[in-house]
Amino acid sequence: MTEDNILTPEGKNKLEEELNYLKNTKRKDITERIETAKEHGDLSENAEYHEAREDQSFTEGRIKEIEHILKNATVVMADKSGHVQVGSKVSVEMEGNQFEFSIVGSHEGDPSQGMLSCDSPIGEALLGKKAGDQVEIKTPKGLVSYTIKKVQ
Repeated sequence: MTEDNILTPEGKNKLEEELNYLKNTKRKDITERIETAKEHGDLSENAEYHEAREDQSFTEGRIKEIEHILKNATVVMADKSGHVQVGSKVSVEMEGNQFEFSIVGSHEGDPSQGMLSCDSPIGEALLGKKAGDQVEIKTPKGLVSYTIKKVQ
């Protein structure tokens, strides 16, 4: 069974850059740290060695994760239909305040940067809507209403 990962072109590029860094820079740095730590003798009590090995394990896991995402990715670009979709930039209004979001794939979400995952509650609620639509989203603090002002 394969998992389909939706990515924007920017998200795909970002993952490819991270993968390149991890494979070509971080791996070498970790290998050097392990070799240096080995020179300090007894590995059973060598904190530097154990820290480098943990870093190596995390890095190799992240490499596998990114490779899996990229292998199974569907890269999408928003069309000009005017409906919110992955790749769209959306301007909304909530209680008189304006917000801008980019709707991105689930692996790209970063709300602090205005990038909402298509799988997040707000992202899911906005998908398929158009300018002028009102969307209500259930949050832990209650129902929140957004009015879509613009879709790009």
